[in-house]
This record gives sequence, C-alpha cells and structure tokens, in this order.
Amino acid sequence: MIVPGMSDRLTSRMLTSALIRRAGQEGGFATVVRKGDEVAGSILLICLERGVETGLFERIPDYVGGYRLVPCGPNNDESQEERAQYLERRIKSDPDIWLIELDVPQPERFAAEIIC
Repeated sequence: MIVPGMSDRLTSRMLTSALIRRAGQEGGFATVVRKGDEVAGSILLICLERGVETGLFERIPDYVGGYRLVPCGPNNDESQEERAQYLERRIKSDPDIWLIELDVPQPERFAAEIIC
C-alpha cells in the first residue's frame, strides 16, 4: 500500500542495505565507507574484484525513469592519492553522498542488478 504523499522510490539506505546483504549472501564483501542522506543521498561505489580496484561508479538517473551506473573519478591508472583527493572533493561538494566499497565478481554488473 502506498501512503498518499509518500514516494514509491526506494531510499538510499534501503538500496545500500540490500547491496551489502546480497554481497554477503553471494560470498562477497560490501561495506559503508561513508554514510550519506538516508532518503535521497547519491550512491558512489568503490568497486573491487578480489581486492583489486576495478573503478569508481556512481548511480545516476537515466532520464527515462530509471537509474544506471556510470564510471566516475580517476581511472585505475591514477594513484591512490588522486583517488582520495577525488573522493574528498565529492564529499565536500555533496555531503549527502554514500560511499560503498563492493568486492564481488563483476561488481558493476552485480550492483546494477540491485540498485538500478
């Protein structure tokens, strides 16, 4: 049942919780690095596969009513310091952002199935 005035959209907290639970069920690992706004915070994923970073991805609206994951930030050839500086800038410009570290096989595909 949808309550009048309530959105039928899942909150950021629900999505991140589902992602973390599902990663654990599949034998992977996910954790909240930084908690954002519980209702509408942006979600940025730090993706790893067997401990090796595969990239940063952000959940964004696709302008047809859904969401998609897009690569963001420095590429994997950049230094850890550049990645850290990028994340600091993002947090400073969007204090409501969630940072989730996800270590599962094919993390981008895995996350897209759950949060998009």
